[in-house]
Amino acid sequence: MSTVPRICPLCEATCGLTLTIEGTRVTGARGDRDDVFSQGFICPKGVAFPEVDADPDRLRGPLVRKDGRLQEATWEEAFDTIAAGIRPIIEEYGPDAVGIVLGNPNVHTIAGALYPPLLLGALRTRNLFTASTLDQMPKHVSSGLLFGDPFAVPVPDLDRTDHLLILGANPFDSNGSLCTAPDFPGRLKALRRRGGTLTVVDPRRTRTARLADRHVAIRPGADALLLAALVHTLFEEGLTDLGPLAAQVEGVEEVQAAVREFSPEAVAAACDVDADTIRALARELAAAPTAAVYGRMGSSTVEYGTLGNWLVDVLNILTGNLDRPGGALFPLSATAPAPRPAGPGRGFALGRRHSRVSHHPEVKGELPLVALAEEIETPGEGRIRAVITIAANPVLSAPDGDRLDAALGSLDLMVAVDPYLNETTRHADVLLPPPPPSRSAHFDFAFNGFAVRNQVRYTPAAVPLEADRMDECEIHARLILAVSGAGEAGGPGEGGLPPSAVDQLAIDTTLAKAVTQEHSPAYGADPQEFAARLTGETGAERRLDMMLRLGPYGLTLDELRAHPHGIDLGPLKPRLHQVLKTRSGRIELFPAPVAADLPRLRAGLDAVPDPGALRLVGRRHLRSNNSWLHNTPALGGGSNRCTLQVHPEDAARLRLADGGRARVKGEGGELEVPVEVTDGVRPGVVSLPHGWGHDRPGTRLSVASARPGVNVNQLLDGSRLDPLSGTAVLNGFPVEVSPLP
Repeated sequence: MSTVPRICPLCEATCGLTLTIEGTRVTGARGDRDDVFSQGFICPKGVAFPEVDADPDRLRGPLVRKDGRLQEATWEEAFDTIAAGIRPIIEEYGPDAVGIVLGNPNVHTIAGALYPPLLLGALRTRNLFTASTLDQMPKHVSSGLLFGDPFAVPVPDLDRTDHLLILGANPFDSNGSLCTAPDFPGRLKALRRRGGTLTVVDPRRTRTARLADRHVAIRPGADALLLAALVHTLFEEGLTDLGPLAAQVEGVEEVQAAVREFSPEAVAAACDVDADTIRALARELAAAPTAAVYGRMGSSTVEYGTLGNWLVDVLNILTGNLDRPGGALFPLSATAPAPRPAGPGRGFALGRRHSRVSHHPEVKGELPLVALAEEIETPGEGRIRAVITIAANPVLSAPDGDRLDAALGSLDLMVAVDPYLNETTRHADVLLPPPPPSRSAHFDFAFNGFAVRNQVRYTPAAVPLEADRMDECEIHARLILAVSGAGEAGGPGEGGLPPSAVDQLAIDTTLAKAVTQEHSPAYGADPQEFAARLTGETGAERRLDMMLRLGPYGLTLDELRAHPHGIDLGPLKPRLHQVLKTRSGRIELFPAPVAADLPRLRAGLDAVPDPGALRLVGRRHLRSNNSWLHNTPALGGGSNRCTLQVHPEDAARLRLADGGRARVKGEGGELEVPVEVTDGVRPGVVSLPHGWGHDRPGTRLSVASARPGVNVNQLLDGSRLDPLSGTAVLNGFPVEVSPLP
């Protein structure tokens, strides 16, 4: 028996684990007390790592569709089938006949971070769909418009702030999102212990809300109206103080004029929050020595998602708390490019092109995932005829899964990279399963860019890879070669390139650019000599080593290996001058797309809510992560249940009984669900969790299918979108609820 450190890949907190290994099997997991970031914290997902890792439903080898059904095949046969199927489609219909779908788990693996951009480059398709338009795209859009970079996302300085205002987030159960913070609950408790203030705005009395000094039970979907009223109050009462930011911000007066109509009295009815409370929130925020405003899913997946996220940062800016210790700061990842000199950049643009059928604008190179079904179904030039999904299950995660389910079944070719035969991958013609997480190295390319403390950690594979399995990075590299026609499935046969050629091309391309940039550590170097210094046993490790060397700290992979529990790089520091890439070189506080969308928010002031209407919101479970942990028995207990939560007043009015059943009807369909009567939701609100609905035939999810739940997104028809970001409205939409016998 031995123990090894491993970073947990099961949520955004990225906690350090200590795994117990017996032979080639992981038998236990506990928190790594020596981890520089998580310091021993662990949640139920981390404890369940051995069970997740050893799930008997995980596929061991490829499946290829033969005679209408998926059958076991060799890796060579699988990649040959992909090459033979996709090249004729591209040659006849063009590269846009292929769509790429990236799911949430991609950002939790090295392969998912490094290879999809190369796959897109090899295919030259413009049809990219990701889970971002079901989750976080409004934050990327607001950051892009304000700062010129959609990835410049400020995070709350949890460990030093005096006042934290949270909207639509429940980090006690989610562990945080776009704010990577091991033991988020402990950090909030520490805030309270040091005399700080925690305010939570949420229509549910979540575990996070129960800790708060003030819980504001807002009407779902009204976050942007509340935030606009807070901004209005800051201006009206002379509470704005940009401090050192003043010289770097333009558009302040325009914002003041734009929010003039959003007084606390004007928004109170729409938010169901009284004007005195709204004014108190604004005054407390302005009076705090340091403060940060933080919003997530509940304020993103709503009809005003981008406006709400924009207003979050407007508040941080107007109170002087952006780019300030104790406020909201920009992390600096060890693999981020070395900071460039301050000055104007190329800026950020929306809608550089539009989707073929409904003309949805492109954002950050992506189209809304809700548009995928129609792009497959609708005949004509540019129709998607082949789809590659990577760690994605949009049949459950996107609105109107029934429609997408049928559309995927009509494709000429579908390829999936996924360890499971699930509700989406059951349509695949080729299914390529990566190995369990214990058999893969781990580095958090994405989440280190959202971390509340700068640090860097790398963990090699804890257990050797079995002979019949293929490393996830190699799967991606061979997939790229197969779709480009540049490789051969089983090896570098005649005329074919080995998988290592994919990584070498990425290294050569990156270094060729880096040596010409004056701010790069490789400036003026010989690319071949620089590449020769790279270490690593695999192409992915060599690419990681290159990114570390080119990064802001000048680290190497060897240094990370010498520090298995990580290297602490210190607290976040002000660095706005390095971040700004707008054309003006300043924060553009009132960008044109926001100005054009504000009339829609103003119209919300006149909407008179029906006192008997119900709106549905989702909810997070600590023992879950969207749909991809429902097949783990250890994570099926506690509150992790697919029930419709209803307030006692609504239950009495609608004649709903706790433990009984109800019919829920939305614009896209209806569901029958068990009822849970609780005062944890406010009156007028019902709550149903996301990621369930494991009742479709042809899957191989024995645990999940035994307790399938219902797919809440089937209540939606995909017509409700935040227009600026293309993000689906998954929260705050109207439903009808009636009792069942």
